[in-house]
Amino acid sequence: MTNLLIKKCDVLSFAGGKAHVETKQDIAIQDESISAIEKTGTLQEGNFEQCIDAGGMLAVPGFINTHAHVPMVLFRNLAEDVTISEWFNDYIWPMESNLTEEDVYWGAQLGMAEMIENGITCVADHYFHMDEVAKAVEMAGMRANLVWAVFAHQGEEMLDKTIDFTRRWQGKADGRITTWLGPHAPYTTNPDFLKLCAQKAQKNGLGIHIHVSETAAQVDLSLKEYGITPVQQVRDCGILDVPTILAHVVDPRGEDFDILASHDTGIAQAPKTYLKSGMGLAPIHQYREHGIPFGLATDGAVSNNTLDIMEQMRLLALFGKYQTMDSTCMKLEELMEITFHGGAKVMHLPEKIGDLKPGMLADITLIRQDGLNSTPKANSLAYLLYCAKSSDVDTVLCNGKVLMQGRKLLTLDKARIQQEVQSRLQRLSQRMPNERIAFYPA
Repeated sequence: MTNLLIKKCDVLSFAGGKAHVETKQDIAIQDESISAIEKTGTLQEGNFEQCIDAGGMLAVPGFINTHAHVPMVLFRNLAEDVTISEWFNDYIWPMESNLTEEDVYWGAQLGMAEMIENGITCVADHYFHMDEVAKAVEMAGMRANLVWAVFAHQGEEMLDKTIDFTRRWQGKADGRITTWLGPHAPYTTNPDFLKLCAQKAQKNGLGIHIHVSETAAQVDLSLKEYGITPVQQVRDCGILDVPTILAHVVDPRGEDFDILASHDTGIAQAPKTYLKSGMGLAPIHQYREHGIPFGLATDGAVSNNTLDIMEQMRLLALFGKYQTMDSTCMKLEELMEITFHGGAKVMHLPEKIGDLKPGMLADITLIRQDGLNSTPKANSLAYLLYCAKSSDVDTVLCNGKVLMQGRKLLTLDKARIQQEVQSRLQRLSQRMPNERIAFYPA
C-alpha cells in the first residue's frame, strides 16, 4: 500500500484544456492513484508515510511508448547503413533465429531498465517468447500492453499458443499487464489468417497490435496482390472491429484516413526509425485533421538505437514543421497533447494515464531543471521539448511505486543485466538460416 507525498515540484497540467505548468505543487498518492494535487504547503507532510522532495523538478505524466520490440536491444548497433529489405532479410530475422527464452528475458530487462531511465512508465511491446517479457515487466514495475508476434506460416496452432499467453497474463502484476493478439503485418500474413485473428480476438475479448503500411513498397504490394491498401485490408478482415494499435501507417492513401477515423484505433509514430531508414514521413497533420489519435513510439533499438522517447518527441516536432515548412505549427502545447494524451488514447487508457490529476494512476516522471541545458529557467514546456535529456530524468513512479529515485534503479539489477546481455553478444550476432519469413518487400 502506498501513501506518498511528492512535494515542491512544478506540474505539467492540462487543466483548462491547454498544456501549461503549475509551479510549487505537492502531489499526494494513495495506493496506485493520485489522490490530490495542491499548492505546496497545503497538504500536511505528517499524514504521509513517505515524502519525496522534488524541489525545482518538473513532474510530468509517465512517458508512454506506444510501440516497441523491447528485447531487440539485444541486437543494438548490429544492422547499420543497410536498406530496409537487407535489414530484415539479411540481419534481423537471421539473428533472431538464435534467440532463446532466456535471451528474451534478459533483453526485456535491459529494455525496461533503459525505458525507466528515460522516464517511460508504459509500453506496448510486440515480440516473441512473451512470457519472459511479462516476467520482466512484473519485476521492473512498469505498465505494459504485451502481444506475442505471430506469422501466417506458423498457422492456427501458434495463434492459439499466443491466446494461451494472453490468458496467463491478462491483468497480472497488480493490473499493470494487458495482453492482446499480435499478427505481425498484412504482408507477412494473408487475409484468411487476419480474419482468423480478428475472430479469435473478438471471441476472447482481446485487442490487436499490428504493423500496417510501414512503407510505400508495402502499400504497392498490397495494391498489386489484393487491389486494396493494407489499411483497407485490415478493415475488411475485421481487425479494426476490435480495439487496435497500428504501428507506423507511414503511407496511408485515399480513403484510409476516413477508415482510421471511424474505428477504435490509434497510430504509433516512431520518427527516428522513419528518418534513419529512409521510409518517408508519416502524414501527421492529416491525422490531426481527421481526428485520428497517434502517440510517440521508440520502435526497436535496432532501427533507431535507443529507447529515448524524448528524442522521438523532439523529432516529431521538427519534422512536423519541416513537412509544412511552417515554424509556427507543432506548437509546444500540441506536442504535449500528442505525447501524453495521444499516447494514452493509442494505449486505450485515456481515463487512467497521460495526465496528472486526482483519480489518475500515479505514473509520474520527475525531471530535473537545474542543469546548464535548462538555464535560464524561462519556459518549462520549451525546455521539456527541446532541451531536456534522458539523463535529466531523476525519479520515476508507476502505479504509485517508485521505480527509480535519484537516477538509481530500485527494481532491476542494472549491472547484472548488462553483464548477462553482453555475454550473449557473440552468439546472437551470428546470422543463421531462418524459417520465420521468406521476404520483406523492397
